[in-house]
Amino acid sequence: MIINLEDLRQRARRRLPRTIFDYVEGGAEDEYTVNANRRGFERYLFRARTLVDVSARDQSTTLLGEKLSTPIILGPTGLAGLVAPWGEVLAAKAAANRGSLFTLSTMSICTIEEVAAAAPSPLWFQLYVWKDRGVTRSLVERARAAGYRALCLTVDVQEMGNRERDRRNGFTLPPRVTFTNLLDVFRHLGWVLRMSSSPRATFGNFIETGDLAKKDAVSVAGFTNKQFDPSVSWKDIEWLRSIWSGPLVLKGITCAEDARLAVEHGVQAIIVSNHGGRQLDFLPAGTDVLPEVVDAVQGRAEVVLDGGIRRGSDVVKAIALGARACMIGRPFLYGLAADGQAGVELTLDILSKEIDRTLALLGRPRLADLDRSALRMEPQPAAEPRAPALRVLDGAA
Repeated sequence: MIINLEDLRQRARRRLPRTIFDYVEGGAEDEYTVNANRRGFERYLFRARTLVDVSARDQSTTLLGEKLSTPIILGPTGLAGLVAPWGEVLAAKAAANRGSLFTLSTMSICTIEEVAAAAPSPLWFQLYVWKDRGVTRSLVERARAAGYRALCLTVDVQEMGNRERDRRNGFTLPPRVTFTNLLDVFRHLGWVLRMSSSPRATFGNFIETGDLAKKDAVSVAGFTNKQFDPSVSWKDIEWLRSIWSGPLVLKGITCAEDARLAVEHGVQAIIVSNHGGRQLDFLPAGTDVLPEVVDAVQGRAEVVLDGGIRRGSDVVKAIALGARACMIGRPFLYGLAADGQAGVELTLDILSKEIDRTLALLGRPRLADLDRSALRMEPQPAAEPRAPALRVLDGAA
């Protein structure tokens, strides 16, 4: 029985080979930040009000002018098509059916055009700036021609994070069967059969680019580090503005200083994100950063929180802290692995019902009724008392 996201996660774990599940689940190095994203929500408790008429509840919101039925959007996750065949297309359809929106990753298996042709709007396109600016320009032009509503620039991948699970598993594109993983792949023949209907098992938008034009498997980290430009700076925001006239979103902001600079450069939305703990380990939880970013932009840009969402109550906490919406990655991939498009729709249904119930029990029937007064900080455990320092008196030995 599936009643929450952890149930979906466990089903996904059973259905996917370890190499693929670890790619979804893993983070950088010690995975401190992966776990911090969850602990961050646990530091907030609710301040519930009673005797409030909550018979009519509304969790709809707007994001960059788009009306959303629920304040949840599907974030850009590279290689979602390894979780289920045509994964990006299925997720985009699910988002549209549930009044949400889907963000297509540059590093998707399905192409910009395939997703746009199969799934109704609204769609966002997530972009990395490549060393070859011609490639970057081409991606932007393709997204514009296909009708994507916003350009979401990810700014925290100067090079690929040290994802040790992937290194231990020898994760490549396309995935390889080796002596080490042969038994695990054999145990997941259902996944193998499902993936046989997939269009490809590589970065669809770059099938003829560089290493991907070869037949050999490529290292994801190696390909990324070879193609992405670590010299990207604020001047490149100005260049993107010259080739993209629609809304511009920055993903990967974790401090007030960068939030203020984003606003100064005409960015319309900021996604507070540590990349799900997959890049720099020991970054703070998103909830620890969110209030300072909200205060820094002072309403001049919309703010979205990404990372660690596992309950509808998490979404309510983020909205109370000032976010306009929340972005999810791993949760919808769990649903996609568990049951394709229906699984993604179930992910959104579970979160939506939990949001609705939380609003009722909190005594705040609308998202607009939420602010920081709906929360209280969890008291932190008292620190262990330190032993008194020894003081050497004058004349003492």
